[in-house]
Amino acid sequence: MIATRFSHFVFFALLFLYSNSFAQPFNNIGHYKTNFSIASNGTEKLIAIRSFTNDSQKYFLLVNPTTLDTKVDLASHYSTSSLQWSNVLAIFKNSPYIRSLEIATAKDWQLQNAGIDHAIPGEKGIALTIDLCPSHKSLDRIIFQSVFDEFNKTEQPAPLAISASGKWMLKHQDDLNWLKSLVDKKELNITWVNHSYNHEVNSLPLAENFLLAPGTNLDVEVLENEKLMLKNGLTPSVFFRFPGLVSDKSIVDKITAYGLIPIGSDAWLAKGQQPNAGSIVLIHGNGNEEIGVKDFIQLLKNKKADVKNKQWLLFDLRQGLEKEFDR
Repeated sequence: MIATRFSHFVFFALLFLYSNSFAQPFNNIGHYKTNFSIASNGTEKLIAIRSFTNDSQKYFLLVNPTTLDTKVDLASHYSTSSLQWSNVLAIFKNSPYIRSLEIATAKDWQLQNAGIDHAIPGEKGIALTIDLCPSHKSLDRIIFQSVFDEFNKTEQPAPLAISASGKWMLKHQDDLNWLKSLVDKKELNITWVNHSYNHEVNSLPLAENFLLAPGTNLDVEVLENEKLMLKNGLTPSVFFRFPGLVSDKSIVDKITAYGLIPIGSDAWLAKGQQPNAGSIVLIHGNGNEEIGVKDFIQLLKNKKADVKNKQWLLFDLRQGLEKEFDR
């Protein structure tokens, strides 16, 4: 566990511009595993958190510990020094990446909403996160179109984060391709957050539900979801959102040991939570949360004048966190 007192640091990189070196999907992934090392190429020093093969070539999923950007690149481009997770924590302890992990684990005892739940205190605007849990319904495209319509003259591409579950991606290929097209056209800058592969939910109490359900295999929930992202041409970020925002100390520790930063929310709109300056707003875009979508559209209407005057923005929290730790 990474122990630290919770602090209102400018949050993190929620989100993430993924600078992906390879735009094409990886269709033949093998030997995908958590594998930590320092990866240097003469101009930058990154942290490799995953290694895998594809068509007989070895690749790394890499994190920039200062900016929290992630990218996929050929392992042959780097000289490496293998590490244990404890070494990563020690060597990079003063970096925004590790300090963000410390903030995220400060409330690991909470059954709901552990992780970083507020973004940039005092700033005018929010960090928008949209969860895509398994659903038979179509994507609420109006959310994304509304964001573009409101912000196309002030923030283009507008940043937001999508927490994608594996079972949603598997059943909604057309919607996923549409989202990718918005990125290609530079209408939106989407940060892809791991939201687990199965996103199981049952009728048991929260302490035995979602990822806390007996028999849950975290390697499947975390790593198989990352593999599916890569197969769809998405670059996984360093962020993870717990299904239902449900976790306990043990599972928070396990998720961070994958090198992932848990993110929560202090403004789940469908639950009546109102956003403040710097809030991490949560809505579901999978067709199952009509009230949350309506509340968000109304929020945009209420802030229309402020958006036009750049007094209410959408934040890429990754950059905010880097600035906070630079002070």
